[in-house]
Amino acid sequence: MAGVSTYSLRTTIAESREEMGNAAGLCGEQLLVSLLSEKDTVRIIMGSAPSQDEVLGYVRDSTKIDWSRVEIFHMDEYIGVSPENPVSFSNYLERTVIAQLPVKKFHKMIIDPDDPEASCIEYAHRLMEAPIDLVFLGIGENGHIAFNDPAMADLKDPVAMKVVTLDAECRMQQVHDGCFANFDLVPQYAVTLTVPTLMSGRHLVCTVPGAKKNKACLRMLMGSVSAECPATAMRVHRDCHLFLDHESGRGVAALETATLKL
Repeated sequence: MAGVSTYSLRTTIAESREEMGNAAGLCGEQLLVSLLSEKDTVRIIMGSAPSQDEVLGYVRDSTKIDWSRVEIFHMDEYIGVSPENPVSFSNYLERTVIAQLPVKKFHKMIIDPDDPEASCIEYAHRLMEAPIDLVFLGIGENGHIAFNDPAMADLKDPVAMKVVTLDAECRMQQVHDGCFANFDLVPQYAVTLTVPTLMSGRHLVCTVPGAKKNKACLRMLMGSVSAECPATAMRVHRDCHLFLDHESGRGVAALETATLKL
């Protein structure tokens, strides 16, 4: 497993998806244990996608984390999809993590389809009541983080959460991920935490598997920091740990000769 550094990113390229997930999970576990030693309650945001299966599975199964002192938020949700629907992101987290852990609180997004802006304000208020300690996230095939697609992203967004229209590449990714049978079934509208909200987390653990995301990973690491590739915002974060597998990380090791051991 190779390590490279790019700006403030701590990047690990694993030989397999499983190894990537274990490395990311170990990093997340160590951060959570450290945070819990410092404060009574730790507040985290979790991404809700198949790309996060391995890392979330690792921390879920950890025996070192006192989940009774952890509050969990999620970062986006479709408009018009009920929380009971298997494609909803709150449902994903409940199946993957929440149902198996005694967490202090899971802050589920309940989005009113008739007034999603009001739902954003209410959820953002809960989220911003105290600092976010840790964010588990991935990046999209178009370089998005959460549902901040390039056309909708603002790296200096003045709001904490907003309503967005999903672009075609983002919607197609949901099909590639196996969440929907075809493009037409993927909702067009969603709500998302904004880029500054995600970057407000004290620590980031970003896990990105698969060949379909290689181009986005290279853009994230080589392109200018801008909304054209929202994931580039992580390059200037104070503590971001990036984990790639051999497919998503193809060509990344050649970007720098300096190595960094995590």
